[in-house]
Parts: sequence; C-alpha cells; structure tokens
Amino acid sequence: MATKKTSTFSTSKHRGSLMPWLGIAAIVILFDQLSKIAITKMFVLGQEKAVTGFFNLVLAYNRGAAFNFLSNESGWQRYFFTAIGVIAVGFIIYMLRKHAGQRLFCWALALVMGGAIGNVIDRLVYGHVIDFLDFHLAGVGHFPAFNIADSAISIGVMLFVYDELRRVNRN
Repeated sequence: MATKKTSTFSTSKHRGSLMPWLGIAAIVILFDQLSKIAITKMFVLGQEKAVTGFFNLVLAYNRGAAFNFLSNESGWQRYFFTAIGVIAVGFIIYMLRKHAGQRLFCWALALVMGGAIGNVIDRLVYGHVIDFLDFHLAGVGHFPAFNIADSAISIGVMLFVYDELRRVNRN
C-alpha cells in the first residue's frame, strides 16, 4: 500500500504559518515609515498643503494617543503608549499563532500589529508619532491628523468587528 506524501505547503502546515500575517504587518510598517520620512523631508512642523476641498497634508506631532489623548502630559505617556504597543504586538502574535487559519481575523490582527509597530517606532525614534493626513469639512472643522499606521489600525478593528458579527450571525 502506498503512503500519501504530504507537501510542505499542505493545508494543516500552512494554516499555522505566521509568515503571511507578518508579511502584511511588514508592508504596513514599510508604507507607514516611508510616508512619514517623505512628509518630514517636505514639510516643517505645522505646515499644511491643501490637496482637495476636504483633505490637506500637514506635518503634526502627536505625543499622546488617539485624538491627542494625554498629549500635554510631561512625557511619561511616551513610555506608557510604547509599552502598550509592545504588549499588544506580543498578544497579537500569540493570537495569530492560535488562529492562523482564520483569514479575516488574521488580516485584522496583522493590520493592527503593523500599525502598532509603526507608531511604536515613531515613539522610540522621535519621542512622538508623526501624523500628516488631515480631513476636514466646512462648518464642522478638522478631524485630528493621522497617519498610515493609524489607518491600518482602524481598518483592522473594522475587519475584526465585521468578522465577529459574521461569526455571531452564523451561530
């Protein structure tokens, strides 16, 4: 009786691989860091350039978290948010290993991880996060500036919520 040869790319082995998810996170980090380098080379702090009637490019520094939360503190927040980012990345890697076969869930985690690492890099290297995407509406005002890492985190969270709603509706 012949034995069946299993490929190194078999479903069971590939499902547990972290590489695709780490690759997605690496792409997010690459685009995030390259965009931040470009914007800091072309702009000075506070400078903005109108692109459309609702979108500007602007160089802004965020020493806090989302929406400049705690940005006016004495500096401890840099280390606090860096630690949260590092802990989150560790937990995400654990979750990716545990659920590597759940594609949408892992996409969400990979995007969040890439964004978290992108912002942790900023905090470690510059002491603040570099933001440059500025959306605004007439009569409403400006949404706080953000960056590609923040966008990846937001998209990842939306995918996570969608995946969970899909899972709940199946049951």
